[in-house]
Amino acid sequence: MHSSLRRPQRHSPWLYESAGMAATDASKCPTTARALWYVGPGSCALRTAPLPDAAAGHARIESLWSGISRGTERLVFRGLADPIHRDRMRAPLQDGDFPFPVKYGYSAVGRVEEGPAELQGRTVFALAPHQDRFRLPADALVPVPDGVPARRATLAANMETALNALWDAGAGPGDRIAVVGTGLVGLLVAYLAARLPGAEVTAIDPDARRAPLATAFGAAFAPAGPKALDADIVFHTSGTGAGLATALGCCGEEGRLVEMSWYGDRAVEIGLGGAFHHRRLAILSSQVGQVSPSRRPRWSHRRRLAKALDLLADPRLDALITEEVAFDDLPQALPRILCDGAAGIATVVRYT
Repeated sequence: MHSSLRRPQRHSPWLYESAGMAATDASKCPTTARALWYVGPGSCALRTAPLPDAAAGHARIESLWSGISRGTERLVFRGLADPIHRDRMRAPLQDGDFPFPVKYGYSAVGRVEEGPAELQGRTVFALAPHQDRFRLPADALVPVPDGVPARRATLAANMETALNALWDAGAGPGDRIAVVGTGLVGLLVAYLAARLPGAEVTAIDPDARRAPLATAFGAAFAPAGPKALDADIVFHTSGTGAGLATALGCCGEEGRLVEMSWYGDRAVEIGLGGAFHHRRLAILSSQVGQVSPSRRPRWSHRRRLAKALDLLADPRLDALITEEVAFDDLPQALPRILCDGAAGIATVVRYT
């Protein structure tokens, strides 16, 4: 899965549209906020709800930007009916339950308007939905580094996913690495993998328009899986059965395939005949809900997210953001943004 999810909190104190919550002094601060809700299959709307009261150790944040996770939010938009998603796929500040209505999202960047002195005026990242203003405990906010613009910081959740996948894969210097699927997460994986000393990285996608981005990040590009790639590690991010078959075909003898696609309720065929057993291939799932086992004893979720933000201090990554849409226009724009085969890579939501 491509999302930056955390341990579910079904009745979290962070939920900020609970009934009866309102700011205590309307003359000094806003008392309501507007948020995007997925209200039915292919349907969404902006809803207004009270902000909670100010509390010690909490902050009020004015949203500047939020990022749309196309893969995950496309599935949410269509409806996640399987009961397993009720808890396992909850976003940290989600309101409502799958399939509908649900307030969903986890890549918000804003400015602290009120809160602890050390955070006031700071630009921060939060695992929060598409909402124009929200309150959170201060320890749920991660300051954005000075060298990372707020707009680019919306990529942090996806960068975190890519970082965790490289840890899961055990990728190292000199490895021959393939990335099948050059959406946002796939390109971030290619970007990180190409920084490994001596690594040979090939990004694979039938859409040749992605080639300039891949090569700008230091990876080779191929429109189809090379027959003799013989890769040590293959990352699959396309979300399609055809891409998964290509990824298996790229694996070298005893190679490892890291499956990063999340299919929701959809079943996907995988061909385990032919040379799969003879070549002793391994398939590993990677998801960001837990820190990779190789790092878990030392890395918290917060440390990993902070590192993902640090890794965004590269202006080349701005090219991944191919569209921005005003918050007020989001309900009308999402059906186009989340349709199959939508153009572009990353879409961000503009609040000011």
